[in-house]
Amino acid sequence: MKLSHHLPRPVWTVILGLFLLALPQVLCAQQYEELDNYKIRLDAFFFSLDTAGSVIGDGANDIAIDFQRGLGFKTLSTTAGKLDLKFTHRSHFYVAVVPYWASPQATLNQTFTFRGQQFNVGLVSNSDLHALLVAPGYQYDILRRRRGHLGLAAQADLLRLSARITAAGQVDGIQKTVGASDSLLVPIPLVGPEFRLYLTNSPWVFIEGNACGMDFGQYGNLVSGAGNLGIKLNKHLSLNFGYQLGSRLIITRSSNRIGLDLTQKGPIAGLEFSL
Repeated sequence: MKLSHHLPRPVWTVILGLFLLALPQVLCAQQYEELDNYKIRLDAFFFSLDTAGSVIGDGANDIAIDFQRGLGFKTLSTTAGKLDLKFTHRSHFYVAVVPYWASPQATLNQTFTFRGQQFNVGLVSNSDLHALLVAPGYQYDILRRRRGHLGLAAQADLLRLSARITAAGQVDGIQKTVGASDSLLVPIPLVGPEFRLYLTNSPWVFIEGNACGMDFGQYGNLVSGAGNLGIKLNKHLSLNFGYQLGSRLIITRSSNRIGLDLTQKGPIAGLEFSL
């Protein structure tokens, strides 16, 4: 008996018919399969920031104290983390955490009053500026396509800030040590766009960016933005690096609050893990 390796024509006709029926569905799935498809995403970033600004207390004679020229602040480094939960096709809940602290030392080149305490020229100062930012938010993706998305995010920056200045030295031949501190806790609402675009029809290279801001009345205002380039290392992990275009925070002085004028800009780098 001879075995034939050729299928009968009716069988080929049925197979070809099924293929033609399935082809539009396959092409549709390929066309709309999103490269930015995940349920959980975790970002961890390292910042190297050029910090400029000033701080002012609530005393009647308090003046603005420049971070760099007056208190010796230089380029500072910190970290940041963000957890993003995409619970529907277009909706995200996320929370970001950014700790910030610096303790520079400088010889004072101006006399100023902070929180009712006078600091004289020539004293050696030690300054502590500590801030913790916790920012929960919601994002809705207005557009989602195979090669990226465009979303609108709204978040509340919960900022805890404390500042302390101590100084020691001789004044008129007498050894003197002075110190003063102040703190605030302020909620800052923000809103702005966010996007991600894959540069090719594959998930291996992408760019992303965001911008946000708000004028919050008596507290002041905040404007910030950042852009990143991402390179996939494997299915779940990518290396991201970019630049924080600028973050300007102004908290105006009022009763029981310190004033703060803070601008930050510099390179950022980190890892992104997604499932």
